[in-house]
Amino acid sequence: MEYGLIGAKLGHSYSVPIHAQLGDYDYRLCEMDEAAFVDLMRRRDFKGLNVTIPYKKLALELCDELSDTAREVGSVNTVVRRADGSLYGHNTDIGGFIALARRSGVEIAGKKAVVLGSGGTSLTARAACRRLGAREIVVVSRKGPVDYDALYRDHADAQVLVNTTPVGMYPDNGARPADIARLPALTGVLDVIYNPDKTTLVLDAMARGLPCAGGLYMLVAQAREAAELFTGRSIPEVQTARIYAKLRGEALNAVLIGMPGCGKTRVGSALAQAMGRPFVDCDTEIERRAGKPIPRIFAEDGEAAFRALEARVIADVCREKGQVVATGGGAVLREDNVRAMRQNGVVLRIERNIDALGMDGRPLSTSREALRAMQKIREPLYRAAADAAIDNNAALEGAVKRAKEVFHEAVDR
Repeated sequence: MEYGLIGAKLGHSYSVPIHAQLGDYDYRLCEMDEAAFVDLMRRRDFKGLNVTIPYKKLALELCDELSDTAREVGSVNTVVRRADGSLYGHNTDIGGFIALARRSGVEIAGKKAVVLGSGGTSLTARAACRRLGAREIVVVSRKGPVDYDALYRDHADAQVLVNTTPVGMYPDNGARPADIARLPALTGVLDVIYNPDKTTLVLDAMARGLPCAGGLYMLVAQAREAAELFTGRSIPEVQTARIYAKLRGEALNAVLIGMPGCGKTRVGSALAQAMGRPFVDCDTEIERRAGKPIPRIFAEDGEAAFRALEARVIADVCREKGQVVATGGGAVLREDNVRAMRQNGVVLRIERNIDALGMDGRPLSTSREALRAMQKIREPLYRAAADAAIDNNAALEGAVKRAKEVFHEAVDR
């Protein structure tokens, strides 16, 4: 192995595609236990390593020389074997965190910051908050001197919240490490998790209009700094933004919403083909799981049972990445559905004139009058959920072209 990422579990890592764009070197993912990691560090048969959970503190102990930053943070995430065989340890996470905070607009200077978690990434966040001029830093953990009860009781005046725990990480996407409704003074939220793109914590912050971000930009920024150490050459910072946009563009779903019969399936299928992605129709998946068509679900089980199954399907489908997803017309009726769509997706509303909406096989589309009444109720929900609207009153090719354009515009924001 020339270069690679070492950790206990690495199934969700983006490191290989990131480093492929940063340098011409062999970079691999290597899961190993602690004994194997210690053996690798002692054998030193590598050129450079990135180190992740749970070996960052251990890596610091096994290096021959440390950068001032590694000492400041108290953990190492980048190791380089020098020409004389010695191991040099550095921490690029702190630079990545600072880049994330600045890009997201979360101001830390002069603020009271709360860091959730006490592991290696927590050390990084604390050091970064100190560098950025935090007035006070409080560390919260389940077993620490400040637990979550104490957070809400004694530190409800927190202004910046940073999550360094794995709570909310794929596949447990719906979990939240803290309830920000109980922290009324917050002015910004950062979550180092990057899968999903927007954790429940980040979605909570977005709903309050707070500056916030997930951890993907941090991941790319720290990798760029590590690649500079690996290659011995400077890599322009603009590469961070370029790689970040590319990764998000490949990972995010295009999720289609809109009135029944507006053409979500037709547009979605064509869009998936144009983007080279799998297409998932949530109504088709609902029928597969139920073992019967949707009209029979309504007739035999009722709308409430249908909505519950629909919510489970949307949660499962939208937890994954890189798809085009068509949802049912009533998916926006439940806030949890919209959150599931947004966690890994750009939400596109397909619009069609009411008189052109298809009605066959749709249990609630009993007449044009029923559709107009339905549209009146759902219109504000579609508007609030969508990142952009796609007109589907003309040629299919035009709708697909526009959908691709607005998808990439949203990714770049």
